[in-house]
Amino acid sequence: VQLVESGGGLVQTGGSLRLSCAASGPTFSNWNMGWFRQAPGKEREFVALITWNGGNTWYTDSVKGRFTVSRDNAKNTLYLQMNSLKPEDTAVYSCAANRYGSTSINPNHYNYWGQGTQVSVK
Repeated sequence: VQLVESGGGLVQTGGSLRLSCAASGPTFSNWNMGWFRQAPGKEREFVALITWNGGNTWYTDSVKGRFTVSRDNAKNTLYLQMNSLKPEDTAVYSCAANRYGSTSINPNHYNYWGQGTQVSVK
């Protein structure tokens, strides 16, 4: 199983980015997927979660109304649309897969991780 993020970059405050997470393997559609981020000197934190069929989503309070998580199971791809970006959103963003169907926001409960993509907001 391999997860590969893309779409990060440098953006002005108030701008937008869309992150993608491409998954290998035939079982992506069975996994709940999460986005996490880690800023320098801080612990990894939960950002968003989407269930295997896209039917339910959860967000950390600081991104509600600004970020949208979605998935395309036919393309084995997870997305994170980020609007109205703020400097405090600056971090390395990683996608993660939970193969046991958990809706946990604890990163320790996720089985597979991508390498991360840098998002910088100035």
